[in-house]
Amino acid sequence: MSLRHSRSSLRSRTLTAHLLLLGVVVVWGTTFSLVKSALAETTPLMFNLLRMVLAFAVLAAVNWPSLRGVTRTDLKLGAAAGLFLGLGYQLQTSGLNHTTASKAAFITGLVVVIVPLLSVIPGVALPGALKPTPDTYAGAGLAFAGLVLLTTPPGVGVALFAGIGLGELLCLGCAVAFAAHLLMLARAAPIVSARRLGTLQIGFAAVVMLVTLPLGGRAYFHGTGMVWMALGVTAVLATAVAFTIQSWAQQHLPASHTALIFTLEPVFAWLTSLLFFGEQLGRRAMLGAGLILAGILLAELRPTSRGRSQLLPIAGA
Repeated sequence: MSLRHSRSSLRSRTLTAHLLLLGVVVVWGTTFSLVKSALAETTPLMFNLLRMVLAFAVLAAVNWPSLRGVTRTDLKLGAAAGLFLGLGYQLQTSGLNHTTASKAAFITGLVVVIVPLLSVIPGVALPGALKPTPDTYAGAGLAFAGLVLLTTPPGVGVALFAGIGLGELLCLGCAVAFAAHLLMLARAAPIVSARRLGTLQIGFAAVVMLVTLPLGGRAYFHGTGMVWMALGVTAVLATAVAFTIQSWAQQHLPASHTALIFTLEPVFAWLTSLLFFGEQLGRRAMLGAGLILAGILLAELRPTSRGRSQLLPIAGA
């Protein structure tokens, strides 16, 4: 009876993990359209600052016992992770102001391809990590081709980047910043507890957003219902709750399952942008989006030094 009960409990936890992680990805996907709607009533950098301050307040209240006895090393690693996280969100939200929600989501998804490519740089690769495999480079090639098709109009000829606008470039910079953030987290995770690291990085990201706020021009904020709803969803659900659920769910799921679920995020972003904004992707853009998804999947299922898939979350807006 105990063995049967144990198997039943394991199946229940696995099913719960699948459903919760799928819910997280749905929330992350919908935030692209939600944030884009809110940007009609506030500047991108002001929205980010309020969002991160609120998220930090929630996490600090929940994880207060874990913050006691914070060391200098904890602060340094939390500050480094918060720096890249803050820059990533600043670039992403600013990019959303100049491009469609669906394009921003697919370009942000390139973070999974960029991480192994950054690892080639001396001093950046994690200790014991394998070098990028042929699958990694194939995924990068597919993703690059998809990026060109997604962001450039037909008939541009050899001027491949003629149609890439400011919004797309900012989102691409966001993907690089998020990739650096993930590499920093991988270095910090064995040293700092998850609760402490999660709270500290959000706090330092808020500081980054405060310092960079003047770069976005004259800041303004109109507290409409849409803006407050977007702040609540992104700060509480998409940040504080989502990262907590993700940390638990990945302990109970095979790496391949998690990778497939993460790959659905830009798909949900496209569906919600189609539903709320009527944003449609033409055949060329759809092909580009498909190539990006294929590239992400190839990169995310790459083997690691431990013979398992290295799971990299794709952050929502």
